[in-house]
Formats: sequence, structure tokens, C-alpha cells
Amino acid sequence: MTTQTHRVTGGVDTHTETHHAAALDHVGRLLGTREFRAGPAGYAELLEWLQSFGSIDQIGVEGTGCYGAGLTRFLRGHDHSVIEVNRPDRGSRRTRGKSDPLDAESAARRALAAEDHIIPKDTTTIVEAIRALRIARTGAVKSRTAAYNQLRDLTLTAPESLRETLRTKTLHRVALESARLRPDKSRLADPIQATKLAMRTTGHRVASLNTEIKALDRQLGQLVKRAAPRTLELVGVGTENAAQLLITAGSQPRASALRGILRGALRRQPDPC
Repeated sequence: MTTQTHRVTGGVDTHTETHHAAALDHVGRLLGTREFRAGPAGYAELLEWLQSFGSIDQIGVEGTGCYGAGLTRFLRGHDHSVIEVNRPDRGSRRTRGKSDPLDAESAARRALAAEDHIIPKDTTTIVEAIRALRIARTGAVKSRTAAYNQLRDLTLTAPESLRETLRTKTLHRVALESARLRPDKSRLADPIQATKLAMRTTGHRVASLNTEIKALDRQLGQLVKRAAPRTLELVGVGTENAAQLLITAGSQPRASALRGILRGALRRQPDPC
């Protein structure tokens, strides 16, 4: 393919396995579209293909925080300007139809027309590390809540002899005592023994999740303190709040920006009842 002299704006419609790219010249003429595999080799081919049309001004990428995260890191690592573009609105899709080449072209046109001014968050900093750990912690907390709910249901429906010993206790205490139950595995046809085994298994799950959450809390606390020590000094801001503020603000946040985000969040809180 012959290298052209015009400036190029790229657009990429991202998916799990493939990315579809489009290239426009400086006046918006479509130079071409092409599909690439999602992965390091595909990213290199996509960049080489865009460069074959000329010098790249900027590249509009859909889903820079999900399907396009790897491509965004790759392009930034090669010193190219990446703009996060929104997916086409429903009206446009009804008019033009839905296809990957059209979506890639739309991404390029939005970048060229400066319709989107969102700079993707840098996913190579400590803030991304905090985000990853927070995802793991959130999942562990949800799993623990589900386990507590299972223990509650098992307690409510347990045979009376077992139910009476647990029904007045907190779920935390039920989990501790359930983990110490000793079911007779040779008699699991007996509902009492089967319920004991179910509760013992769930109690051990709660204990394991508690250990996991404590470890993640400790690691998150260290990272958040390192990333934004002044934010933790704000009244009412703990590790969990500060971690969310950092993720919302993106990499290298200023304390003033974090305070602004916090004030906005507090203003949106409903009055206590």
C-alpha cells in the first residue's frame, strides 16, 4: 500500500476477540476499514495499517476501559494520542444500521470532529492497581453476603434440634459455630446431618472470605496511603472512600480535584431520615 502524505485520524470499534479500525484523512474522507485480532500482534498490525496512510493525528477508541483497554495501552506506549469516544447513539444506528466498519468509521469521525473530549484514564499507574484490588474485594464481600444469606436460610429451615441452638444468634456467630459442626457423613440421608454439612461448608466459606477481605483491606490501605495520603486526612474519608475517589479521578490525581469530587458526591447524598 502506498504511503500517503495526509494527516490521518483513526477510529476503532472494539470487541473481545477482534477490533475493527477505520482511517480518515484530514477532511474526513474514508481511506479504508479493516479488522484485526485483539492482542499484541493485532495491535501492532492495526497501528502499522493506520500509519500506512500517513501521519496519525489521533485515534478514537470505543471502550477504552474494557474491550479497548489493551489497545489503548499499546497505542499510548507508542506515543499516539487516544480519545475515548462514545458508541453511536440509537438514532444514528437506526439511520445507518449496525456494523463494525460503520462503528469504526463513526469513532474516527467523532474524534476528527472533536465531538468527544474524554482522555482515557492511564491504566499503567498505582490507581489501576488499586482498581484491580478493589474489584477483588467487592467480589469477596458480595460472596460473603451470599454465604451469610445461605446460612440464614439453612437456619430457618433446619430441623428443630439444630435450629433452636442457632436461631437467636447473629449471622456472624452462626458462621463461626457452623464451621465447628461435625456431621456424620455416613448418615447424610438424615436431614440433620446433611444440614450440618451444608452449614459447616458455608461457615468455612465465610471464614475464608473474611481472611481474603482482611488481606485485601490491608493491601488497599497501603496503596491508597501511598497514592493519596492527604485525601485520607479528610474528615470522613476512609480507605474505601479514598480508593473510589482515586479511581474516579484517574491517575496522578491532585488533592484539590479529589476534594471537588468528594464535595460533589456529598451534595448528592440524600438527607438522613
